[in-house]
Amino acid sequence: MLTMIAIVDYGMGNLKSVEKGFLKSGVDVKVTQLPSDIASAHGVVLPGVGAFKDCMANLGRLGLIAPILSSIACGKPFLGICLGLQMLFTESDEFGHCPGLNVFKGRVVRFAAAGLKVPHMGWNTVQFKNKPPIFDGIEDNSYFYFVHSYYVAPEDAEITAGMTGYGIDFTSMIWKDNVIATQFHPEKSQSAGLAILKNFGAFVREN
Repeated sequence: MLTMIAIVDYGMGNLKSVEKGFLKSGVDVKVTQLPSDIASAHGVVLPGVGAFKDCMANLGRLGLIAPILSSIACGKPFLGICLGLQMLFTESDEFGHCPGLNVFKGRVVRFAAAGLKVPHMGWNTVQFKNKPPIFDGIEDNSYFYFVHSYYVAPEDAEITAGMTGYGIDFTSMIWKDNVIATQFHPEKSQSAGLAILKNFGAFVREN
């Protein structure tokens, strides 16, 4: 049986670059807005670029919230990227209070250190706290590409898999069970990022 990985298309974000990153890594994916595709997929990828509130509204309008939550709950391999990480949390402070998917308890907050350039944009390192299997072969403190003004503040520190310094040390990667999510963009992070996408494909096939 062929393995199907669904990239969730909610009308916003960097879908083409994520799709191209997977294909370049030798992993077949399907960009889709259909709840049935997400429900039947063997793995799910939730990318994201844009405003938190608009992205959540689009997920709701397209009927995608239920199949995303069901996929996570049933143990399906799940990868969140950038805003796809942030939407997994309880709420965001972006443009006022906005509820998220509440898979993990915590808030999404804006960088606030004095003199800090926001957004945080460009290459930065990730220090592993708990290395997920899809990071096999990737060294600690490797560089990845970031573009964001907000970061996640989990209530449960145990889900933090990686930290990055930018004015403060913030959670740049989480991992719990079948869910792995990164604040950085693997699809824009050259060889290390493409290795993550390739490893995610293998993770899906094995599970």
